[in-house]
Amino acid sequence: MRFALMMLAVLGSASTFSYAQESRYYELPKGEYPHDVAAGPNGEVWYSGQSRGIAGRLNPASGEIERIPLGKNSAPHGVIVGPDGAPWFTDGGQNAIVRVDPASKQVKLWSLPRARTSHADLNTAAFDGKGRIWFTGQGGIYGRLDPKTGDMHVWDAPKGPGPRHHPHPGRRHLVRITGRQLSCQRRSGERRSDRS
Repeated sequence: MRFALMMLAVLGSASTFSYAQESRYYELPKGEYPHDVAAGPNGEVWYSGQSRGIAGRLNPASGEIERIPLGKNSAPHGVIVGPDGAPWFTDGGQNAIVRVDPASKQVKLWSLPRARTSHADLNTAAFDGKGRIWFTGQGGIYGRLDPKTGDMHVWDAPKGPGPRHHPHPGRRHLVRITGRQLSCQRRSGERRSDRS
């Protein structure tokens, strides 16, 4: 009886927190191929227009879509909003980390070191607590950029090229996703694998 009353209380409280979800769809030009999206601090939605080499900005309230060219040969993959409120892109076409100033629309690039640009295939990024951006490439690399100084380091990924790697700077791990396996490398160089 006590268990039944506890379950009724939990179910009753859960129903008060449930609400209807609303979805809106926004039409993009044919062939734009948005890859990743990130919500900005003012409610705008940024996306990487991979095939057109653009940063897309959607205003959900008005439906207006703005396209900002990122440069020659651009092919942005990942987009995140940094602690500065700006969108940051991993751009495999330019082999660079790209920042767009939301107000001026100025584009700034930090290119990978020349020795690391062959087949880097930049993918995913994350900021750490020191304002540095960590990034990965499916070509078997991971790296760190300090935007304040421009200092960039690029290392070989634990198991080389292949599936996606995700930087987790707060936990000092690089996680590689491969089918049914997660492989973690600690910054000290120690590796640990967990299979599902």
